[in-house]
Amino acid sequence: MSTMRTAGTAMGATGTRPEGFASYYGRPVLKAPTWRPLNIGGYLYLGGLAGASSVFAAGGQATGRPGLARAGKVAALTGITLSLAALVEDLGRPGRFLHMLRVFKPTSPMSVGSWLLAGYAPLVALSAYADLTGRLPLLGKAACYGSAALGPAVTTYTAVLISDTAVPAWHEGHREMPFLFAGSAATTAAGAALIAAPPAETAPARRAAVFGAALEVLAGRLMRHRMGMVAEPYHRGRAGMLIRAGEILAVTGAAAAVLSTRSRPATALSGAALMAAAACTRFGIFAAGSASATDPKYTVVPQRARLARAGG
Repeated sequence: MSTMRTAGTAMGATGTRPEGFASYYGRPVLKAPTWRPLNIGGYLYLGGLAGASSVFAAGGQATGRPGLARAGKVAALTGITLSLAALVEDLGRPGRFLHMLRVFKPTSPMSVGSWLLAGYAPLVALSAYADLTGRLPLLGKAACYGSAALGPAVTTYTAVLISDTAVPAWHEGHREMPFLFAGSAATTAAGAALIAAPPAETAPARRAAVFGAALEVLAGRLMRHRMGMVAEPYHRGRAGMLIRAGEILAVTGAAAAVLSTRSRPATALSGAALMAAAACTRFGIFAAGSASATDPKYTVVPQRARLARAGG
């Protein structure tokens, strides 16, 4: 994610004209993110899956649901492994991730996130290893609870990370974005549990599916309503299609999760719908941010409004 800072910096004076929002020398007002959508969109999605699944794993372990606990541990390990792989792929080489651990800056979401992942991933790996092999059971249980303690931060820190940039469709949604990410993380982790855990142990996942879908949809709609014209990229093009698909799949999957308690195939389908809903939401957010950065009006108009309010 070496381009995170460049995506978050404006390019000097804009020299804008009211009718065209053109900047000096025909350059864009912002340097749009150069990340590959599959890498960073996947990074955002898989991190949410991992963090929320760790909470499911700890809950299953604490309440005597070994199947749910194992499903959560495997989902968390799969999610964090693929998430880190996507991040390293975008960085270009693994050494760049290690370089981010040379210092710790509490004011930098990227620095905090890097250290968070560095502490979280080993706990998840140890928890899953102990469960799958039967070795180191006490350490494995402790690691499971440790990863669950860090799980909520893993699900939401990426929301803070993208909101800390100057990309309009991300920055203007900074109030609701963590709640939106928490909801979609709960949705996808519940979906994974419904697919992999024994049906008799999935009652917590079904409840979480309803809660996650409601939070995902409501937080997203509240965010877009509050953002005003800056929310336009969320309603148009590829981003709009993905956001709408995410809402439909989330509501459908949550309803099916509640109604399909006796059918294993129906339960698995509801889980797949929930996981697809969260993926559509995360990739839709990524696409909306990229679109908003390429159109100067989403930067210029809010700036003028803020200046007008300050002057008044």
